[in-house]
Amino acid sequence: MAYRRMVFNMAVREGTFVYRKELNSEASPQAAYGARLRKLRDARGWTQDELGDKAGCSGRHISAMETGRKSATLPFSRRADQIFGLVGNPESFEREWREIKHGSLLAGFPEFLGLERRAAEIRLYEVGVVPGLLQTPEYATVLAESVVRRGSITPEQAQERVAVTAQRQEAVFAGRETMVFAMLDESCLLRPVGGPEVMKAQFDHLIDFADLPNTILQVVPFSLGERRPFSLPVYILTMVDRSIVSYAESAQQGYVEREMTAVLPCTRTTIGCRR
Repeated sequence: MAYRRMVFNMAVREGTFVYRKELNSEASPQAAYGARLRKLRDARGWTQDELGDKAGCSGRHISAMETGRKSATLPFSRRADQIFGLVGNPESFEREWREIKHGSLLAGFPEFLGLERRAAEIRLYEVGVVPGLLQTPEYATVLAESVVRRGSITPEQAQERVAVTAQRQEAVFAGRETMVFAMLDESCLLRPVGGPEVMKAQFDHLIDFADLPNTILQVVPFSLGERRPFSLPVYILTMVDRSIVSYAESAQQGYVEREMTAVLPCTRTTIGCRR
């Protein structure tokens, strides 16, 4: 019979010996979350009960999250960011939680999703494929299944990607008046995805999108040549407080940019292209 070996270390607080489990942050993303929570708590000299009081939960709940027995939630992650001064920080617990929840998505993209759903205005430029906010379920499914065939994700992860696309659209369009300016490179319309029926439904959906009162749809023609605004997809979000955030991707990573020196050139380019 095999036994799991539990490793403990011993801490001293106010003359009392406390045994606690040694954490392995490399065991899983959830373990890394818990280990970082303990590290920040220890750095401030707080007990689990003290952190629990600040976060609105019990010390046992903190212990369970630190050791990976319980998964953190989005509300807790946001409270932890407030407690530890990490709101808006690239190393925030909210960002880490989103990375864990959406494991099939490109690193950095879950953080962008959290910003996108709260944006007052969205400007986007897409190359090659119709952007997620404008995709039909069938179009999104074909794209996700093609990634499965390449061996990059599992069928279950493909289903998650399609579900996330639907959730994005609902968060932005359902019951809200978010302004959306979409610029599609001509290649988005000319690249066949899934066959004639899928493409016809997708084109019909783009027409419906363009008819909405809070949207503008433009196509950037090939004839622009080297004058096209971007060579890669770019999203620019204007938040409710009028701050501006941009998002772009490489093949391995998504990047959220908040520095105005980097964001403003993108803003000027999209405004110029709309004229």
